[in-house]
Amino acid sequence: MLSRRGILKLGGAAALSAALLKAAHTPVDPDYSIEIAPFLLEISPKHTVKTIAYNRQIPGEILRLAEGRPVIVDVTNHTSREEVVHWHGLFLPSDVDGAMEEGTPMVSPGSTVRYTFTPRPAGFRWYHTHTRAGDDLKAGQYTGQQGFLMIEPRKAMSAYDREFFLALHDWDGQMFSSGDGSMNPAYNFSTINGKMLGFGEPLKVKQGQRVLLHILNASPTDPHWISFSGHQFRVIALDGNPVPQPQTVPMLRLAPAERVCAIVEMSNPGVWVLGEVRKHIKSAGMGVVVEYSGYDGAPLWQQPQTLNWNYNQFAALVESRDSEEIVSIPLVFESKFAGHGAPDRWMINGKSYPDTEAVTLRKGQRYRLQFKNRSTDDHPVHLHRHSFEIRTLPRSQSTRGIVKDVVLVPAQSQVDVEFTADNPGLTLFHCHQQNHMDDGFMMLFRYA
Repeated sequence: MLSRRGILKLGGAAALSAALLKAAHTPVDPDYSIEIAPFLLEISPKHTVKTIAYNRQIPGEILRLAEGRPVIVDVTNHTSREEVVHWHGLFLPSDVDGAMEEGTPMVSPGSTVRYTFTPRPAGFRWYHTHTRAGDDLKAGQYTGQQGFLMIEPRKAMSAYDREFFLALHDWDGQMFSSGDGSMNPAYNFSTINGKMLGFGEPLKVKQGQRVLLHILNASPTDPHWISFSGHQFRVIALDGNPVPQPQTVPMLRLAPAERVCAIVEMSNPGVWVLGEVRKHIKSAGMGVVVEYSGYDGAPLWQQPQTLNWNYNQFAALVESRDSEEIVSIPLVFESKFAGHGAPDRWMINGKSYPDTEAVTLRKGQRYRLQFKNRSTDDHPVHLHRHSFEIRTLPRSQSTRGIVKDVVLVPAQSQVDVEFTADNPGLTLFHCHQQNHMDDGFMMLFRYA
């Protein structure tokens, strides 16, 4: 027969078991929630854009995550078509990276999908839709589905007093035929953080501050040249990765999906414009006012006369010797224009996705990807789930130490990059121009 003490012990054990069972079945709240839904964006008092947004704002919420600390993100789709969120620049498993081609499940209309992952590496990344748009220039990356993703480093990149995140985007596009017969979009409006120049909140600064700018080109197809009148940029990171040699430059060039982190010394009081260098795009709205404390009046713009940018200016000064075997993989980019209203096809090594050949990688092997662009278009190419080091640039410039996940390969040129196959799983490679990706400019790497 059980004593009273024994009964109490059993009762306590039962209560503990019940509590543990309840805890095991209690839903865990997400760290972040993203709602994908139609949105009417007012880019100026006279212009609105019907689009799709994350959490009813463009760009979406800044997600600040700690490197190496697991995170839970719930994504709910309130649109009428399947969606997916790609965590651009992170080293994630294929099933959560955010590409259907790698096996990430799509988010069906009306449903919620939970992403659980451990973010790495540290640096300025971003998140965005990764769906096909085709002829619908209000779908895919043409929409407002983009947001900033900052994986907080254990050690700050540089000392600064203020920090701003800026997203460049183009809107209201129509397809036009270029001289070579290819089709590319042209846009009526361009914005920074969803507003045309003069209609967004100015960036408010004080004299003597060091301001850290995180700039993202979220355009679906177009590169952008950015200048800050009366000031210069000290570039400290490209695509979120510190550069070997920070440099002070008069302007930035960002291809689609590229990011630049730069320090600006606030040493020229007044009211200024930070915006697109090319006049026709600046007049379409791509700019933001920067206002010093105590100053007002019409913002000043100083028009640069030339376009100036080269990745190599940030490279390591000393060329190091390779100490491991490197396997070269040539990737030839060409176009096949069908004409007569038929969609163009982009090819890698003579084939368009889904007929492109999957290249098999061996874990731990170092590879050199030789991007040979034989087309008349520039291509911002992106490798998922890995970063690469730029090794050669056009005109046979050898370089070292610049680590990125997107690189612009100019028309009729070659760029070589190297990476170590250290993240097993299906890995997508593609041009980050939405229309090029839609028209076959994709392929997969798979691990042996």
